[in-house]
Amino acid sequence: MPLPLVTPENEFYWTAGADGVLRMRHCRSCDALIHPPRPACHRCRSSALDTVELSGRGQIVGVTVNHQQWGIDPPEPYTLAAVALDDDYRVRITGRVHGDGAVIGAPVTVEFAQAKDVWIPQFRVAGEPSDLPPLEEDPAVVRSTARPPVSADRYEEKSAVTGIGMSRIGRRLMADPLALTVEACRAAVEDAGLTFDDIDGLATYPGGTVPGGFSEGGLTLVEETLRLRPVWYNGGGEVPGPGGSVVAAMLAVAAGLCRHVLVYRTVWQATHTELLRSGRLRFGGGGRVGPPMDFMLPVGATSAAHPLAITASHYMHRYGVERETLGWIALNQRANAARNPTAIYRTPMTMDDYLGARLVTTPFGLYDCDVPCDASIAVVISRADVAADLRQPPVRFAAVGTQITERVAWDQSTLTHEPQVLGSAAHLWSRTDLRPADVDVAELYDGFTFNCLSWLEGLGFCGIGEAAGFVEGGKRIALDGELPLNTHGGQLSHGRTHGFGLLHEAVTQLRGHGGDRQVPGAEVAVVSSGGLTPSSCMLLVKER
Repeated sequence: MPLPLVTPENEFYWTAGADGVLRMRHCRSCDALIHPPRPACHRCRSSALDTVELSGRGQIVGVTVNHQQWGIDPPEPYTLAAVALDDDYRVRITGRVHGDGAVIGAPVTVEFAQAKDVWIPQFRVAGEPSDLPPLEEDPAVVRSTARPPVSADRYEEKSAVTGIGMSRIGRRLMADPLALTVEACRAAVEDAGLTFDDIDGLATYPGGTVPGGFSEGGLTLVEETLRLRPVWYNGGGEVPGPGGSVVAAMLAVAAGLCRHVLVYRTVWQATHTELLRSGRLRFGGGGRVGPPMDFMLPVGATSAAHPLAITASHYMHRYGVERETLGWIALNQRANAARNPTAIYRTPMTMDDYLGARLVTTPFGLYDCDVPCDASIAVVISRADVAADLRQPPVRFAAVGTQITERVAWDQSTLTHEPQVLGSAAHLWSRTDLRPADVDVAELYDGFTFNCLSWLEGLGFCGIGEAAGFVEGGKRIALDGELPLNTHGGQLSHGRTHGFGLLHEAVTQLRGHGGDRQVPGAEVAVVSSGGLTPSSCMLLVKER
């Protein structure tokens, strides 16, 4: 496993195992423990900190058994858990768990595994399970904490989606990701009835040379290829999820910087993985792991699936939910994909197929996970006052939710739902008079089935802990149900386009261009973006 980067700020933690005592940062002002270690207390913002010795005891509050081979070490299966410390139950450590009975509620004690100059905290089951500690933040309370708008002036009303485009999409296309980007951008600009010379803004997510097949190379390569000469441009990962690039474009248009912003997102994960396997591409790095993954990767939490599976296990335990609830979401996406000729997986699927598929990391099986693919999707965001003059009827923005209310550290954040859902969802509804009952189509992020479930509850389509009843049987979320969900097949069956496919589909539905999967009379659509990252959601409306 990769080892953590040891710094003066965290050295006390990674070397504590030398004498077998768990240590953690402590705030003298409010008596809180701080993890991961930071130079200020996130609760009271004091810098009056010291380091204290802990009991080394805790309780499992979320757990997953990994069955997927992510690398050479550790060999699967292995158990990962979120452990709430007896010293301060609000603080959790993610770590490997050994011993029988690693279930939610089980008490554990710390032990350490030495690896070179660091000691990795692990845990061993030390008794029978008992009741869980109280939640630090009730999700219903978190959902009600949105800041009110500072002005009646809404930036959302000053722009519209005027063009959409998608490249080829598939598994292991072995195509240049930059070529896919050009395909999507050309299609979006043509769809809007514009030319590249009309484009005066450019935005993308995550930009740059992000490893793993998540970027075509960023703005510089696209600008060099197309020579758009933008007066404004933006690319980066620390924005409100993948949709943050769309939000940035809206703000640029609202500020009067641009008339037409071309926004794109390119993935080529399937080809990237194949190139690694064949030896034609070499994975760089090999050094120590720094923030923000320094407390995740070294313990075996090597995929976003792991922290989300841990959270899903807590949700299912707390609300009495079985895997079939997640299965109805997967089955719905597959049924919709069967009507979409661009979807990667279109073969019909039954609940027996879903439950019988190989496990990835419990409770997630193969069909709980989205499909790595190669694709690029682009949209054109235009000034509202010129949008009506273009080729397609514009799709307007009614509201956008971007507020962060939960901690952004994955394993310290919301324990009941996917982190970064409740805050942005609440923020969305604070910026519009529309309500969940007004939504005709929901295109909700489904990197995993549990992402989608979290958004259903976070956005208020059902109560907290009530998603099982809402999706049971799949009728309410079907194309002819009260809330048609992920009508193009979602990322679970159409392909992992990191939220941009959802936006593309929302615009398609509001235009009435959905073909066999069209929802009759669709006028309002909600789109969510992001999984575990700071996220966003947006409400779109048909031009009337």
